[in-house]
Amino acid sequence: MNKENKLIPGLPSGFEDRWNKELILKKRLINIIEDNFIKFGFDALETPSFEISENIGSFLANDDNNPMSDVFTFKDNDKQITLRYDLSSPLARFVAQNNQQLTLPYKRYAIQNVFRNEKSGNARYREFTQADCDIVGNVDSAQANAELCNLISSTLLACGLKKDQFVINISNRKIVQGLIESLKISKSKEVKVMRAIDKLYKPGFGLKGVEDLLKKERVDSSGAITKGANLSEDEASQIINFLKIKDLKKLKEELKNPLSQEGIKELENLLKVASYGGYLDQIKTNFAIVRGLAYYDGFCVETNLNFKTKNKKGKEVDIGSICSGGQYNKLISRFKGVDIPGTGISIGVDRLLFALSQLSEIEIKEKNPVIVCVMDKIFLKEYYKILQILRDNNISSEIFLDSKKNLGKQLTYANKRKCPVAVICGENEFRDNTITIKNLLGIKGENNQITFPKENLINEVKKFI
Repeated sequence: MNKENKLIPGLPSGFEDRWNKELILKKRLINIIEDNFIKFGFDALETPSFEISENIGSFLANDDNNPMSDVFTFKDNDKQITLRYDLSSPLARFVAQNNQQLTLPYKRYAIQNVFRNEKSGNARYREFTQADCDIVGNVDSAQANAELCNLISSTLLACGLKKDQFVINISNRKIVQGLIESLKISKSKEVKVMRAIDKLYKPGFGLKGVEDLLKKERVDSSGAITKGANLSEDEASQIINFLKIKDLKKLKEELKNPLSQEGIKELENLLKVASYGGYLDQIKTNFAIVRGLAYYDGFCVETNLNFKTKNKKGKEVDIGSICSGGQYNKLISRFKGVDIPGTGISIGVDRLLFALSQLSEIEIKEKNPVIVCVMDKIFLKEYYKILQILRDNNISSEIFLDSKKNLGKQLTYANKRKCPVAVICGENEFRDNTITIKNLLGIKGENNQITFPKENLINEVKKFI
């Protein structure tokens, strides 16, 4: 391949490589999250990356004329298949397909990547990891949803966040649906109204942005136009007035529609059950939380951080919710012969990683290997014996892979790798059955090298790792 035809390395927008400390922290988070999910009694499930498109549907798109615009869809013989955009839709398909074999209520967790063909930036990716927990079956909704709120709190605290660093905002979609019903807003406009309300706390929106989306259109700072729900002045005004209400008691007095009252009662019951646990202080009501995904029809939750995050350019950004979810009573019933309600939450692992990596109190300890230097190739067999002893004792270790390099170059490599210890043995050590190690993290100028009997290898190495 000539110079002109050589490839330029790079990634498509919205996709990232992860390595070193960032990847160590991500793996640690996933382990903590999974352990906590299991502690709360959830069982693991893994589904394929692809689903038949019609089985999972599309609940993301803002463009009614192109409902699959926000997902990655491909032709597969006589069918269309789609990369999963969340873990709830595949769960619905799985439950419908296997409901006779499942013990209900079915409590499942899944930690897998999902894919969305949308604008990236500020901790928004087109491929990212979600950690989901769902409860499927006919259960007491107050208990199930309170348990999910407890799970969110417990998990985020285990990941290293403090209680004052996040808040769990809850609401019930029935409250807004009842208001829409009382205003006699047509069904065709309902989804746009819901999505407009859901953007209240998004950067650049606020009440004015929501009001524009409820009416004809919204023009953002770049000049881009988003078509609105085309509500009348009075309809939009009543919804905006509703969004100004922060107190559950006042809301109960203001909204008399039976569906709204039902949603308010469900919130009251949830908060009562949550008071029996240890995380009630983390939970706040926020009636603008309706969730953008159309399959939610009751309880809704969004978990937000109480501290600022910065992008790679050092600019403060709002990364949005780090854990969201809600109740869906009809998602599974789309499938023939199955009508099972469900409720669940989803932690955005990569968003959480983005936030936690900026907190100085989150310590990320790299497990760098001990390096066994090769002083003389004739002792290669002995070096591998030392290496085996280290690995048998669960000590991360490697042997230098080029015996032609002198010790100086081997130690330069070890320092770049941030190896804590180098094993440096030559003819004298093997004759005397001793081992020499060098503390590579010691203070320069001090004597960081010691020699000891071979049987003391593990004890001596452990002093430095």
